[in-house]
Amino acid sequence: MSYLDRKIRCTKRTVNMCHPKEKKEKRRLRVIKKIVRVQCPPPEGQELLQELAGAIAEAGPQGLAGALGPQGLAGLVGAIGALGPQGIAGALGPQGLAGLVGAIGTLGPGGLAGALGPQGLAGLVGAIGALGPEGLAGALGPQGIAGLAGAIGAAGLAGPAGPAGATGPAGPAGPAVGVLGFADFFALMPPNNAATVAANTDVSFPQDGPISGTEITRVNASAFNLAAIGTYQVLFQVGVNEPGQLILTLNGADLAYTVVGRATGTTQIVGMALVRTSVINSVLTVRNPAGNTEALTITPLAGGTRPVSAHLVITRIA
Repeated sequence: MSYLDRKIRCTKRTVNMCHPKEKKEKRRLRVIKKIVRVQCPPPEGQELLQELAGAIAEAGPQGLAGALGPQGLAGLVGAIGALGPQGIAGALGPQGLAGLVGAIGTLGPGGLAGALGPQGLAGLVGAIGALGPEGLAGALGPQGIAGLAGAIGAAGLAGPAGPAGATGPAGPAGPAVGVLGFADFFALMPPNNAATVAANTDVSFPQDGPISGTEITRVNASAFNLAAIGTYQVLFQVGVNEPGQLILTLNGADLAYTVVGRATGTTQIVGMALVRTSVINSVLTVRNPAGNTEALTITPLAGGTRPVSAHLVITRIA
């Protein structure tokens, strides 16, 4: 080591820390290193040159600065210094919690009467008092509304019969019911219907049987008038020799629902139907229908020696 710099040997010191509660604690030793510069006596002659050369050789050129070392451990807390002068007053802190309520003081003198407050809610209704003396009768009020009618009382005894009143006018005639009119038209073979009845030709019933009134009358030997509008029951029976058919016509038109006929034999053709008219004086006939090829022979003396009848019976029922 040169005379330029010398290291002072390490010393150990014991530091005592004084705490507010006057307790002393022994802390660990603190090592203090200190480098001081000592002035060496000036060298002489050859010794000076050698030292300068050695110092130059020893020192050499200045190196680069080293990296910053890690921060050392924090030192021990030093002793508390003397109390400094009082500082400036700090800002006012927040208000503390309310203290306990103190004892109630003595009652002070009465204050002036305050203004009258608003009227309070109505109190509960008191008990009904005793009935007072009856007052004078008031004036008669207006008549009230009539009450509901009471229940009907029991019927009284029947009084004596009064004298008979005058006869009233006759009422309108009621609807007709039952048989309103009838007529029976017939033929006897022989001598009637001597000729055959061709297709689209009417059968003759030239003779009159019982007839009521004038609602059902004859027009000619094979046509009959229905004077009133209504419903008529029509029955007819005619004996013929050939297979054939018969039909009712009204005002010249066939009534298709009235067709009757037979296929074989020499029996009668019998028909029955209801006919409704829509106009007055309608004309009714019994006809060999158009389109049939056979002319019909009205059978004479069938089954014996007497003439055989054919009938057309018309009855008005409504």
